[in-house]
Amino acid sequence: MPWWILWLIAAAALGAAEFLTLTLAFGLLAVAALVAAIVAGLGLPVVIQTLAFALTAGAGLAIVRPIAKRHMSHPPVIREGTDALVGRHAVVLEEVTAAHGLIKLSGEEWSARALDDAQVIPEGTLVDVMEIDGATAVVYPRDELLR
Repeated sequence: MPWWILWLIAAAALGAAEFLTLTLAFGLLAVAALVAAIVAGLGLPVVIQTLAFALTAGAGLAIVRPIAKRHMSHPPVIREGTDALVGRHAVVLEEVTAAHGLIKLSGEEWSARALDDAQVIPEGTLVDVMEIDGATAVVYPRDELLR
């Protein structure tokens, strides 16, 4: 069996291992095996193929992997302003319909409307804020979300 096929099989196996583990190490080794397959395809000896694999793998693991891991470990996005209110709980102060209503959200009174146009949410109901539309909170009853 030609060496380039063996290198391709190794690349596929390493790629599958990367898919299962998501470590990035196996993916870089798969790329190194592809480089070795190209070198083998050019008809160069096994020593050169192995050297190409080792150099590519070493460069990938020493240079590319730390950079990629640094980019993947960004802190979670911090929501600010009205975006931070989406997903919070509120209490209905005045009946909420598709057109109007009033809720208490984060200690403040907010105008509100129901997410479902056909829904009327009575006073005292616990709701979740689904979105903020201008100065109006779009809400949905929490009990119905839990069903």
